[in-house]
Amino acid sequence: MDISSIIKSTQEQAVASWIDYLNQLRLKELISNLAKQDTNLEGALSELQKLKDFVGDTAHILGSKLTKHGEIAEHAQVNISNARKIIEGLKSEYSFQGVGRTAPEDYLRDGIKIQSKFYTGSLGNKTFEAIKGHLDKYPDFIRNGGKYEIPKDQYDKITELLSKPLSQLSRSEYTFVKQIRDWEMKNGISFSDKVNSSVVDYADVQQCEIDDTIKKEQDKIEETDQKRREEFHEESKPTLQEGLKATGVSAAVEGGMSFCLGVAKKLKSGKKLGEFTEQDWKDVGIDTALGAGKGAIRGASVYTLTNFTATPAAVASALVTASFGMAAQAQLLHKGEITTEEFIENSEVVCLDVTVSAIASVMGQVLIPVPVLGAVVGNAVGMFMYSIAKDNLSEQEQTLVLGYNETMQKLNEQLDTHYKALIELLKQEFAKFKSVIELAFNLNVNIAFSGSITLARYLGCSDEKILKDKVAVDAFFLD
Repeated sequence: MDISSIIKSTQEQAVASWIDYLNQLRLKELISNLAKQDTNLEGALSELQKLKDFVGDTAHILGSKLTKHGEIAEHAQVNISNARKIIEGLKSEYSFQGVGRTAPEDYLRDGIKIQSKFYTGSLGNKTFEAIKGHLDKYPDFIRNGGKYEIPKDQYDKITELLSKPLSQLSRSEYTFVKQIRDWEMKNGISFSDKVNSSVVDYADVQQCEIDDTIKKEQDKIEETDQKRREEFHEESKPTLQEGLKATGVSAAVEGGMSFCLGVAKKLKSGKKLGEFTEQDWKDVGIDTALGAGKGAIRGASVYTLTNFTATPAAVASALVTASFGMAAQAQLLHKGEITTEEFIENSEVVCLDVTVSAIASVMGQVLIPVPVLGAVVGNAVGMFMYSIAKDNLSEQEQTLVLGYNETMQKLNEQLDTHYKALIELLKQEFAKFKSVIELAFNLNVNIAFSGSITLARYLGCSDEKILKDKVAVDAFFLD
């Protein structure tokens, strides 16, 4: 029994199992991310549904037809902002919880009190006047941490005006900017700090536009969802970096194993470690380098086969080992050291060895679902059993196997004959059935009626249940 070959086979399958484990981790993370994204999409669409429900019945919305957009804007800000956060897998920020309908604040953003102001006007001056009026009514609103949110288009316009030199402003723009600066100085605050942009424009929350606004937002949510799913799939794909890692680890493991086996071989020959000559260490070094090279090829090949083809890791490693083995036999054949028959026989043995190794590893992983451990135990046990059987199979046992194969061959021939007879019988029955079907569906009504009776009897219908004449048909449908 060649213990070193069993150890080496086990190490090879351990590397393959480790690479497979890396692949499984990526797949597991992908499944987890997609499951979370399902929840994210459901939560985001639920927020938009709340907005749909709110605007679906305008009777309960505060204000007249001209001012209802104010409360619509509040709900649009809360639900749309939350939906955008949730679809990205983030925590929602906005809430109406604990806020009275006529309280100084309209909603909360991460606990901060927010008052929403939506008034017409391209400059946003009317909205700003509403902010001033609110702060005059509730002078402690900002001091207590409160903030304002205004239409996005108006906020963008105001911040643009505030960033321009005064000399570039028109008369009306200059007057408006001066009002804002005076307000900032009076209250000791900054407009950009206390006033924030909403997620919607003024026009988006008008009663005639809100349904379209929700529809567009839902489309964006679904686009974001699809984009995130595509990103998850991209992240789960094999990478060059991970492939290089697998190649390096495989090279290190196989090189290290070759080093240990090389030293063990020298020790087994009777030499002590301190007696190793320069040539001994060169021999060990060559074995180590060859092992590392094979390991690198194995790691890269197994990583490629398991990620870009439907090849299990154990089988991929076995393919690489078989390739190495057959390449070595081919080299011996080219040198004339073995015959063609010996090349075929030796190649068969190599392939059988790696096949047993692969099957044993797979079985080990099934019975012991622990990464690497299952493959190692399965391979070791399987290769030991195979080695014992191969080394001790007697001529008598080989004769028994040969006899068994001959018996199975005869049985297969008998089954083949029986199978052909059944097929012929089946063909005949199909031919009968086809002729009966043709009669039952004949264009001639009388032939079809008679054929239907024949078909019913052919299919096993009891005679008393068959309508065989006009009297029986009339009685069935009219009585």
